[in-house]
Amino acid sequence: MAENPLTSKKERTRFLKFVAVGVIGAVIDFGIMNLLTQKVGMSLVVAGTISFIAAIISNFIWNRYWTYPESRSRPIAKQLAMFFAVNIAGMVIRLPILHFAEPPIFNLFNILNLNISLDAEFLAKNFTLALAVGIVMLWNFFVNRYWTYNDVDQPAPIEI
Repeated sequence: MAENPLTSKKERTRFLKFVAVGVIGAVIDFGIMNLLTQKVGMSLVVAGTISFIAAIISNFIWNRYWTYPESRSRPIAKQLAMFFAVNIAGMVIRLPILHFAEPPIFNLFNILNLNISLDAEFLAKNFTLALAVGIVMLWNFFVNRYWTYNDVDQPAPIEI
């Protein structure tokens, strides 16, 4: 019988590796987004899309070779297509968050008038992206674990 993901050390380790990979992806995501919005002048939605794709590529490589090395029984092109499909669905979740959450978050930072050297626009863009990344990370982990990487030891369903 497969192990329960909440009690299995192996599944907890996989989740922590997935989170570590996600942190690397987030650094890539935030770095490229800030470069493109601050230095190139792109909108958050366009810059966020480009940075997201760069992070997806990095995350796929790390997850395939480190988080789920035993999942390489599936051809790389098929697994990459599955990973991209999950992440494209994540993009569908992410874009409305970036579009609709930034203005009120910007207004909040303006109202708070924090006495720090960062301006409200910079804070709002980064806070909005962090919110989107957190929500999409949960989606990505569970769907990738049960679909993209389902060729590894399958965890038992969570019983409620």
